[in-house]
This record gives sequence, structure tokens and C-alpha cells, in this order.
Amino acid sequence: MADSMPVRCPACLREHLYSAPSYPCACGAPVSPSLDERATATAVTHRVWDEQWLTVRCAACERQDQWPYPELGCPCGTVLRIPVTRSAPDTRPAGTQPPPGTTKLPGALRTPRSAARARRAFQPVTIRTARDAVTAAALYLRWLGYQDIRRADQRPPSGVGLAARGVLAQVDPTVNPASLRDIECLWLTAMTESSGCVYFSLAGFESEARARADDLGIPLFVLDLTGTPQPVNTPADDLDATGV
Repeated sequence: MADSMPVRCPACLREHLYSAPSYPCACGAPVSPSLDERATATAVTHRVWDEQWLTVRCAACERQDQWPYPELGCPCGTVLRIPVTRSAPDTRPAGTQPPPGTTKLPGALRTPRSAARARRAFQPVTIRTARDAVTAAALYLRWLGYQDIRRADQRPPSGVGLAARGVLAQVDPTVNPASLRDIECLWLTAMTESSGCVYFSLAGFESEARARADDLGIPLFVLDLTGTPQPVNTPADDLDATGV
């Protein structure tokens, strides 16, 4: 169970040193997938949404959340899936116990971090592809405190839908600004599921779309190429400042 390991590309046989990414748990502790040095990397030839996420356990609070499956792009053009074990390593010093009360409830019953608590800085992922945009939005939602992020049951008119407890998010990685119709469709879908909604756009929003979102109280975020969502209206400012 390593934090970094050599990875050989099966296509060009080039060797890379891969380091496991670290993600912020809702409790504030960093978590990383545990790399499996005994297995070999495989080439990604076909993507299935469910196979792009990995359940990782936080060693500090025992919470189990889903994070993007580790991958590495080889200069030859091959995308490599990094082998991992199925549980996170326990990085606590010997004899250290988890914080009081964190192990008495299943992860699904623990509440997100309080807005009053200081949050760790958001750790973005650089956006180079549409998939990166979806990953950045999912990481940001988790940083805000949403849990059980997954692909939405209903596909939006454009982009990709994400769902979590209490929220429906739309991620639009296209080069066209989000339209009034996009905003209203998201809002109507969220209303049928009795949840809130959030919109992430790579190209921004048309003026009518932004005005309608303000009327409906929908947080709007623009994804910059660093992978950091930028609030563009008051509901988004409030959500970014306090989380959920």
C-alpha cells in the first residue's frame, strides 16, 4: 500500500513515477487511495461512469466517500488506470484514537462539517477535458459538504447531471454560455425531486439565464481552467462562504 510507485505504460513501455492524489474529507483530514504495487496499470479503452469512482476510507473519522479513480496520462496518448487496494491505509500514529464520537455512527448518518468550522482550502484539478470539469464540480460539491455524489438519474438537456443528498447539480463543459432554458430545466427537475440545485458552466451564463437564476435563488458558478468554481451570483457567494 504505497503513496507513490513506478507505473509502466503497456502501450509504449515507458515508466512513470505516480503519486497518489490527496482529497479533503468532510472532517478536514486528507485521504488518499492506497496504491497496489503488486498489480500493473491497465489502459483505459472504454469509460463507464460507475468505474470512474473509488470508495476511500478516511483514517481519521472512518467516513467512506467516493473519489475519482486514479489515472495517469502517458505522453504516447494512453490513459492508464492505476491499481489500488480497496481500503485507505491507517496513517494515524500508533495508539492514536479517532476524534470522539466519529466512529459511533455509520458514515451515512454523520452530518457534514458545520459552517462555523474552518474549512480546508479547496484543492482543484486542472481542467483539460469535459471529464475534468465534471470531476472538478464533484470535488467542489464534496468540499461544500454534500455527500454520496453520483450521476443524476435524469440526463439534463446539456452537460452532465450530478446528484447528492439535497442537491441536483448540472455541469456544462461546452463552449456555449448556459441559457435561460438550461436554468429553468434544472430548476424544474430539482423541484420534482424536492431538492436544491446548482449550476456549473465552463463558458458562463447568458444575461437572461443569470437573471432567472437570481430570481429562483440558484447558485451559479463558472469553472476556470484551474478547476476552481467561481461564484457569479449572491446565492453562489453564500454557498461558497458557508457550505452546507
